[in-house]
Amino acid sequence: MSGLTWHCGSQRLVLDRPLVMGIVNVTPDSFSDGGAHANPAAAVGYASGMVASGADIVDVGGESTRPGAAPVSEAEELARVLPVVEALAADGVVPVSIDTRHAAVARACVEAGAGIVNDVSGFRDPAMVEVAAASEVGLVVMHMLGEPATMQDDPRYDDVVAEVTGFLGQRAEALHEAGVARERIGIDPGIGFGKTTEHNLELLRRLSEIAALGYPVVVGASRKRFIGNILGEDDPTRRIHGSVGAAAYAALNGAHVVRVHDVAETVQALKVVSAIGR
Repeated sequence: MSGLTWHCGSQRLVLDRPLVMGIVNVTPDSFSDGGAHANPAAAVGYASGMVASGADIVDVGGESTRPGAAPVSEAEELARVLPVVEALAADGVVPVSIDTRHAAVARACVEAGAGIVNDVSGFRDPAMVEVAAASEVGLVVMHMLGEPATMQDDPRYDDVVAEVTGFLGQRAEALHEAGVARERIGIDPGIGFGKTTEHNLELLRRLSEIAALGYPVVVGASRKRFIGNILGEDDPTRRIHGSVGAAAYAALNGAHVVRVHDVAETVQALKVVSAIGR
């Protein structure tokens, strides 16, 4: 698939096939599962099931970033995610990613064994850059227009792909200049984060332009509103087949990692896609 290797702390992820990152929401207000795994023990069990189903990475988040979501305190976010990260990292089966935009949370989770920091705000906070530079973990630099509370109010672009690609390239270069090795940096166009349905579709159609930056590309389209708009389906839990279709398309067009809720279904689809590609 590519000659890239993503350096994530002590682990090296060889990107010769599309990898699956399983989403573990340790929140009471997740758009996708309604807080079904808000209890740390439930979240650990759920993540372990994802690994058994073939997840290559598990991504743990303690703050909902759905459109209109209210922020939570760093203390509350850390109380939610730290026990989960500690337990999963202790198993050491797959890399654990912490989905956060707060430096204190990122730092504590890296110390607890997280191998990836996934920042929806694109490491715009200098304190997050400091955490990145002081560690050896992998990073996911994501594009988001504005903040979760307001990002979907009226998103506008002249050329969404060019603007998102430019932002990702600039943030990756800033991290490199801060001392972060290029092999540690992954990029994410931020499907659904300050984008209309047509913006999201255009990003997926032209994903190869983002991949041309030369970094591992992470795509998270799973269960999102634009899939519901296409399908006429308001319930996120009923968007599984559409989400698998989006993941397969992304993998065929430049994504190295797909971030998903439905691991078993996506793993199965990508095995077929990879076999055909070979």
